[in-house]
This record gives sequence, structure tokens and C-alpha cells, in this order.
Amino acid sequence: MEFFVYMLHCADGSIYVGHTEDLEVRLAAHRSRYYSGYTSKRPPVKLIFSGSFGTRDDAFAAERRIKGWRRSKKLALASGDWNLVRDLASIRSPDRRAGAANEPGPSRDPAAHGTSTSP
Repeated sequence: MEFFVYMLHCADGSIYVGHTEDLEVRLAAHRSRYYSGYTSKRPPVKLIFSGSFGTRDDAFAAERRIKGWRRSKKLALASGDWNLVRDLASIRSPDRRAGAANEPGPSRDPAAHGTSTSP
């Protein structure tokens, strides 16, 4: 059996991410507002990405991972731009953050801006 993770572009410009075992049935349900959830309040929806997985657990894990991404990374995935997906992922890597902290520019020290962060 095949399972899918998918992304929908909603009428308000937001991106919905979900997973299912039957992509066509799930898309029809979103489009008909069968479920009274997120997409029912933002029609119409357009499929912008789908990927298949061998297990429901793998599809669910991919959904959770993608839901944590910024919009720019989701759109890069939807367009198939794997180089941009990789570049956007590296921004969150410790090496990239360390490099960014050493670049000239505005201070990244919260105390310098009169704000504080809690642990």
C-alpha cells in the first residue's frame, strides 16, 4: 500500500500540509468541504505537491517535518527546486548559524536591542 504527503495552496495564500492513503479521495474531500477543518474555510484549494511513501508512519513523519518548514522552503519543495530546499535547510544548521553570527551587520545580541530571551 502507498501513502502520501501532500501540500495544498489555499485561496487565502496559506499552505496546508497533510497525509493520506488515498490522495484522490482526500483531495475531493478537501474540495467539497467534507471535513469542517482548515481547508473548508479557505476554498478553493490547489494541489501543489505530493510525495509517496511505503508506510503511513513515513508519510506522517514527512508531514510533521514539512509542517515545521518556513513557507519559502515549502514552496521550493512544491516547485521541485531541491537546491533551494537544501540551501534553506542549511540556514538552520549550526554551522550556517555560526557563520551568520560572524557576518557584519546589525547586532544579533538581544541585550543590544533592549530585549531579553527566556531560557
